[in-house]
Amino acid sequence: MTQPALNKPPLLVFTDLDGSLLDHDTYDWQPASAWLSRLEQQAIPVIPTTSKTRAELLALRQELGLEQTPFIAENGAVIGLPPSWQHARLDRDPASPDGLVVKTPSMDVDYIRRRLDVVRERHDLRFRRMGEMDLAEVQALTGLSAAGAEQAMAREGSEPLVWEDDDIKLQALHETLRVDGLRLTRGGRFWHVMGAVDKGQASDWLVARFEALRGYRPRTIGLGDGPNDLALLAATDMAVVIAASHGQPMPLEGPQVYRTRAQGPAGWSEGVSHWLTQALG
Repeated sequence: MTQPALNKPPLLVFTDLDGSLLDHDTYDWQPASAWLSRLEQQAIPVIPTTSKTRAELLALRQELGLEQTPFIAENGAVIGLPPSWQHARLDRDPASPDGLVVKTPSMDVDYIRRRLDVVRERHDLRFRRMGEMDLAEVQALTGLSAAGAEQAMAREGSEPLVWEDDDIKLQALHETLRVDGLRLTRGGRFWHVMGAVDKGQASDWLVARFEALRGYRPRTIGLGDGPNDLALLAATDMAVVIAASHGQPMPLEGPQVYRTRAQGPAGWSEGVSHWLTQALG
């Protein structure tokens, strides 16, 4: 990886996908295409940081032209490293697909599912896990094709669920999972349960990896639209809160925070323009 042109400080762009770089309903990303091309020309990595699975991201990385950059999947439970981000001694795996090495700092999904089933029965809670849904139900909830829904169901370190109970019991679930070393975070369509990881921790890990390999610390920009992005936005030097219609609070303030007027990929481009137009000349 080369440094950005114009002798500007090195920069990493961490971005949520659904509702941010991708339209929440259509998954279109064309309003962001001009900036994606410009960042590629400047050798600035754009790092998907998402609740999506590794299986979903492998195809998306090709479509978006991001095959040479790392990714953060399942809200920080899975980190994918392309060859240029791998440590020559610690990371190489000749058997890995597409040259990727995958780190899984979270707990195994089978353990998470077992704990959720126990907690649901013990506390008489009403929710449905993705792992117990059939393909048609996942398609109906996500709007994905059958192939896309199958990829979304290929979980490794987290389990999405649809909450069907009241707010008091939701708080009880939060606390019970915390005691078990698990976290509950809200995404665009689902609640997500994982180990003690989040998007912010995963982005910090990648920044440290970049610094260890390159010898200098990059500046960072984070873009996201939902509560599960808050840890990422708080961890980056520049943050973009993309406008959304989900109605969930996004409590993040400070001079490093920009809130867009536009939603989805148009808001993504607005936020990138706000921070980078002057910086890149």
